[in-house]
Formats: sequence, C-alpha cells, structure tokens
Amino acid sequence: MPTIVHNGTKLAYEERGEGKPAFVFVHGWTCDRSFFAPQAEYFAKRHRVVNVDLRGHGESDKPRGAYPIAAYADDIAYLIERLSLGKVVAVGHSMGALAVLQLAAEHPERVAAIVMTDPAPFEIPADFRKNLEAMIAAAETGDREPFRQFIDQNLFLPTSERTFKERILSAMMSAPDHVAADAMRGILAFDGPAVAARCTVPALHLAATNPVNPPHMMTQWLPKVVNGWTVGAGHFNHLEAPEQVNLMIESFLRHHTAEVSGAGA
Repeated sequence: MPTIVHNGTKLAYEERGEGKPAFVFVHGWTCDRSFFAPQAEYFAKRHRVVNVDLRGHGESDKPRGAYPIAAYADDIAYLIERLSLGKVVAVGHSMGALAVLQLAAEHPERVAAIVMTDPAPFEIPADFRKNLEAMIAAAETGDREPFRQFIDQNLFLPTSERTFKERILSAMMSAPDHVAADAMRGILAFDGPAVAARCTVPALHLAATNPVNPPHMMTQWLPKVVNGWTVGAGHFNHLEAPEQVNLMIESFLRHHTAEVSGAGA
C-alpha cells in the first residue's frame, strides 16, 4: 500500500485509473478508504482516482492528540501536491465532507469542485452537542457502547439491510478509542457556516433520506450549492444508493462546472 508522510504522520492511500480531473475520496469518522469503493470503481473508468485513509483511520498512522478538520484538509492538500493531481474533484462523506469543504476554503488552488455526501452537521444544537460530549467521555474510558448505539439508531433507515448495518458498525467500532473521541471533538469544534462562507468552488450536497443538514439550510450557508437528495438511503447514501450518487455527481460536474467535463463512465 503506497504511503506519504506529512508533518510526521504516515498517510495510506490507493490510486487507480487515468484521466483528468482526478478524484480524491475522503471517508467519514472512524471509517476508512474502502467506504468509497463503489465511487472509486465507477469514476476510475475515465479518471485518475485516489482513496485516502485520513490520519487516525485505516492504515494511516494514529497519533494521540487533536484531530481538527483543518489537519485533514492540510493532509489532503499535501497529497494532491505530492501526487501531482492538479485541481481535483474532492468527494467527502460525513466528517470527510467537512474536510473537503475546509480544503476548498483553505486551498482553492487544489480544488475544481467538491461533493459532500450527507456531511456531518454544520451547526450542532446544544442538546445534541451535550449527548456527543457524553459519548466522547465514555469512549475515553474504553466504553464505546454509546457510540455504537448512536450509529445503529440514527445513521440507517428502518429498511437498511441487517448485514449492511453490521458491516458498517464492525468497521467503525474497530477504530481506536482515542481516535473516536478526538476525531469527534474535531467535528464539534468545526464552524461549518464560517468555513462555507469562504468556499468559492462549485459544490454539490447529496442529502440522505433524513438529511443531517437540511438542503434549505445548506443553501443559506452555501448560496450557490447544488442540492441532490438520495431516495431510500440513510447516512451512508453513497453505499446504500451508489448508482444514484454516482449519476448525480456525474450530472453535477457536467452541468455546473465549466472546467470539468465528461465526468463518469
């Protein structure tokens, strides 16, 4: 597995395909690069595609300490530069969607467009924040059960297949306790509306059936955002409804991004 080292942290990634623009896929909290496998396979038919394990996740290093969203964005910008990817289409899910938004705000010269698949909340209500802080405190003592229950009860639909839920839960619960806790702290510290105000690149938001961020609010934060809405898929809509997600990304790039044409397969 190829790796690069940024600021002392080893980052694992995989790449395939050829063609511009390149795609970079960025997974969510306690996930790994495999979570974007359907999109990587689809777009690699005509594009260079890179899937990265964020610091703390997958096969990348898992240092102790803070995991701010800005650190992920800086890592991705470094990866883009080192691999000579040019201006990329950065696609992120959940926490990874926050990272690609931060990437676009801080490193617009690296980004042709961003796609946010059901991003983590831009604004967190006080009661929800309190619940998440309690989950963080429990995780720090080695008790991940509150996180497991949160994922199981909130991130899927009643119609989601049991085997699908079990596979997602198994992967997410395998992350180290300190990463689960500190990465969630990074999400809580992220100021979504403020970062969105600095995003100038074309942006697509793909909401789940029960979206974390309602499309009308996304339009307030990102006035030029294009909203899409998947049908019959929960928070992991890119895995439950990959055909819908792939085609909406393809259509977005074709119709809303002047410098990106001919995307998809």
